[in-house]
Amino acid sequence: TGGRVDRRDVLLGLGSAAAAGLGTQRGRGAIAAPIQAPDLGNCNPPDLPNTAPDTNCCPTSGTGIIDFELPPASSAPLRVRPAAHLADAEHLAKYERAVALMKQLPADDPRSFEQQWRVHCAYCDGAYDQVGFPDLEIQVHNCWLFFPWHSFALPFWNWDAPAGMTLPAIYPPFPVDLDYNEIDVIIPTDEQIDQNLNIMYRQMVSGAKKTRLFMGQPYRAGDQPDPGAGSVENVPHGTMHTWTGDPAQPNNEDMGNFYSAARDPIFFAHHGNIDRLWHVWRGLRPSNTDFADADWLDTAFLFYDEEARPVRVRIRDCLDPAAMGYAYQDVGLPWLKAKPAKRSRRTPAPAAGALPATLRETVRVTVTRPQVSRSDKEKEEAEEVLIIEGIQVADHFKFVKFDVLVNAPESGGDAASGYCAGSVAMTPHMVRTNKKKGSMKTVARFGVCDLMDNIGADGDKTVVVSLVPRCGGELVTIGGVSIGYTK
Repeated sequence: TGGRVDRRDVLLGLGSAAAAGLGTQRGRGAIAAPIQAPDLGNCNPPDLPNTAPDTNCCPTSGTGIIDFELPPASSAPLRVRPAAHLADAEHLAKYERAVALMKQLPADDPRSFEQQWRVHCAYCDGAYDQVGFPDLEIQVHNCWLFFPWHSFALPFWNWDAPAGMTLPAIYPPFPVDLDYNEIDVIIPTDEQIDQNLNIMYRQMVSGAKKTRLFMGQPYRAGDQPDPGAGSVENVPHGTMHTWTGDPAQPNNEDMGNFYSAARDPIFFAHHGNIDRLWHVWRGLRPSNTDFADADWLDTAFLFYDEEARPVRVRIRDCLDPAAMGYAYQDVGLPWLKAKPAKRSRRTPAPAAGALPATLRETVRVTVTRPQVSRSDKEKEEAEEVLIIEGIQVADHFKFVKFDVLVNAPESGGDAASGYCAGSVAMTPHMVRTNKKKGSMKTVARFGVCDLMDNIGADGDKTVVVSLVPRCGGELVTIGGVSIGYTK
């Protein structure tokens, strides 16, 4: 429909989410504050768009919770998670059989395909309250829980490499657009691939040198949801959700909306690749390490195992793929060679507009840099961070996206240009309004040390930051822009 293929029956996914666990250790201050596993019996109906069908996101409620345990150590070879486009016929046949069996189970069976997508909907569209904080929802997006929750032991859709940048062979062979703005821009395939690789380099390397920049901001019990996403969660995670959705559907279902995303089997292959990229990021440099914060390590979620038992899983239990008995197929990292070339110094477009502002058009503001011309050692110790503050979206059921450019010339630039610090791309999902604190606001952070060097701005005391609306800008209000540092 609408030029897109209905992918609900595609052979690309199902699975279980891996995530986190309940802890009693001391964290910040005197009391530990990890997000606790929800009460499965206290699940609220989601607040969905008026055009969405009646949907029950609540998974089957169960009793007799057990704690997850790693499999016994073994000398057997690790199971290899293959790239979907390289999986052999035998693997695909087993996969197809597994999907069929899950779809044949009764809808209320915790192991059924129906229940798999409900789990994602419940954790992503406000169905669960935080334990002890009934006015606050549990939300696993736009925070440090994003990577560990979305972990799937399945073939991954290798959209970060040219060979995997198309859908499986049963679909038209056009490459994905990691900078998707809800408009299908037709450009030569080689050019599209180059743009995708440039974006991947920024999101995985130059803009992801510190743990918080890559993985997202802390989110503890009692915190408002959406404190801020990491680099990959914004792009390409968010843009790929929208690109894979069906624009002929009222809310870009399935993949284009969190409530329905996991109804499309390709959701699990998409997140299989996100999980792989987390593993890849850890190996790019010695300083790329996971959080050591007990509130992260002891966060807990509930899922069901193959015997339909509710299992409490903690983040600390699921951080070592080898300990869980699997490895990823080595498919290469072509984006490591896509570092943008240095730009000749050009006069940036002049500042125009003031903040706070709604992004009905491009807003350019002059921002002061606290430090200039820092040494290589200083840059290694503390990354310069461009901070977009007070991001508020008037309608969270709409996809919104805007690019953030630094010292871009009048002719502008896109998300793959050397002037782009990154993008904010927010997939539609339910957001509760807190009666005490009002509408949700979030913050975006972009590492810009390499960018400042590449555009010849390392010695500049001020830079011009352009906020360029790409989709739904009229719904987005920005509070302010500043520059800080993170270690």
